[in-house]
Amino acid sequence: MALSDPFGRQFHYVRLSITDVCNFSCDYCLPDGYQCDGDRNFLSVDEIRRVSRAFANLGVKKIRITGGEPSLRKDLPEIIQTVAQTPGIERVALTTNGHKMARHLDKWQAAGLHAINVSVDSLNPHVFHQITGHNSLTDILDAMNTAQAMPFDRLKLNAVLMKGVNAHELESYMGWLKDKKISLRFIELMETGDTRDFFKKHHSSGQAIVDHLIANGWEQVQRGVTAGPAQEYWHPDWKGRVGVIMPYSKDFCESCNRLRMSSRGDLHLCLFTEHGLSVRHLMQKDEDIPLLMQRLQELLHQKHATHYLPEHQVGATRNLSSIGG
Repeated sequence: MALSDPFGRQFHYVRLSITDVCNFSCDYCLPDGYQCDGDRNFLSVDEIRRVSRAFANLGVKKIRITGGEPSLRKDLPEIIQTVAQTPGIERVALTTNGHKMARHLDKWQAAGLHAINVSVDSLNPHVFHQITGHNSLTDILDAMNTAQAMPFDRLKLNAVLMKGVNAHELESYMGWLKDKKISLRFIELMETGDTRDFFKKHHSSGQAIVDHLIANGWEQVQRGVTAGPAQEYWHPDWKGRVGVIMPYSKDFCESCNRLRMSSRGDLHLCLFTEHGLSVRHLMQKDEDIPLLMQRLQELLHQKHATHYLPEHQVGATRNLSSIGG
């Protein structure tokens, strides 16, 4: 059995948010810091176990744990273990800002974590502080070095390149990557309800990065069925790989293979469409898992062929922290 939509796309990958709280105040997401505008009744470990089981029974192979900042939940190791022990789930990944990573890497790895994505939007400490409000760049990069020596399947570093902020750092990132077995992800700045003016001022197309890579001998890698949305490239002289995520590019949505579950139990068929479709009432008892599976498949028929970002329609997404990016 596999989750599929009316356009023939199959979904083997779920991004599971466990909190919308974040301790960073990134300019493109939460420039004023986290503002609590509702209850913090986030999914419990039992609810996470049930929804993970439902997705796995429907053919999902990979679950990425996101936030907000997921490491702010003290039970994160238990959550990782719960997802990793779900029959059918072959890969558990985590996206984090890395602020607490050095203290918890051993626990996360022991719990069954396979992969980590760390957001580092500048390799310049001053610019990093300017973007995030924190002075922790050195500690985060040191933690990444520690993680390279551990048995994780894959490490990724994410960077949102912004015109007039950090776009000039492309060569610095490429030099940093050369001797590291890390996947570097350049992500186009995306418009949200709270950041329209910032987007207009700082958006830069990722196509220039792709053109740079190809001109310098990089070759594209074929995507796997559980791979994320990046176009990935490799070069024989680099240990690491480079991916570019371009949500404004033509046909970006044709290869969509991922769904999102919010920290309050709402299914999001796309990061930039509906307000979320609540299925939390079907996560309360083990006996309801078959009903949850049925409902998830039914809701897939509401998925659109594409998002409408080029038309500046961002749906209910006020900021990326609210659903998990």
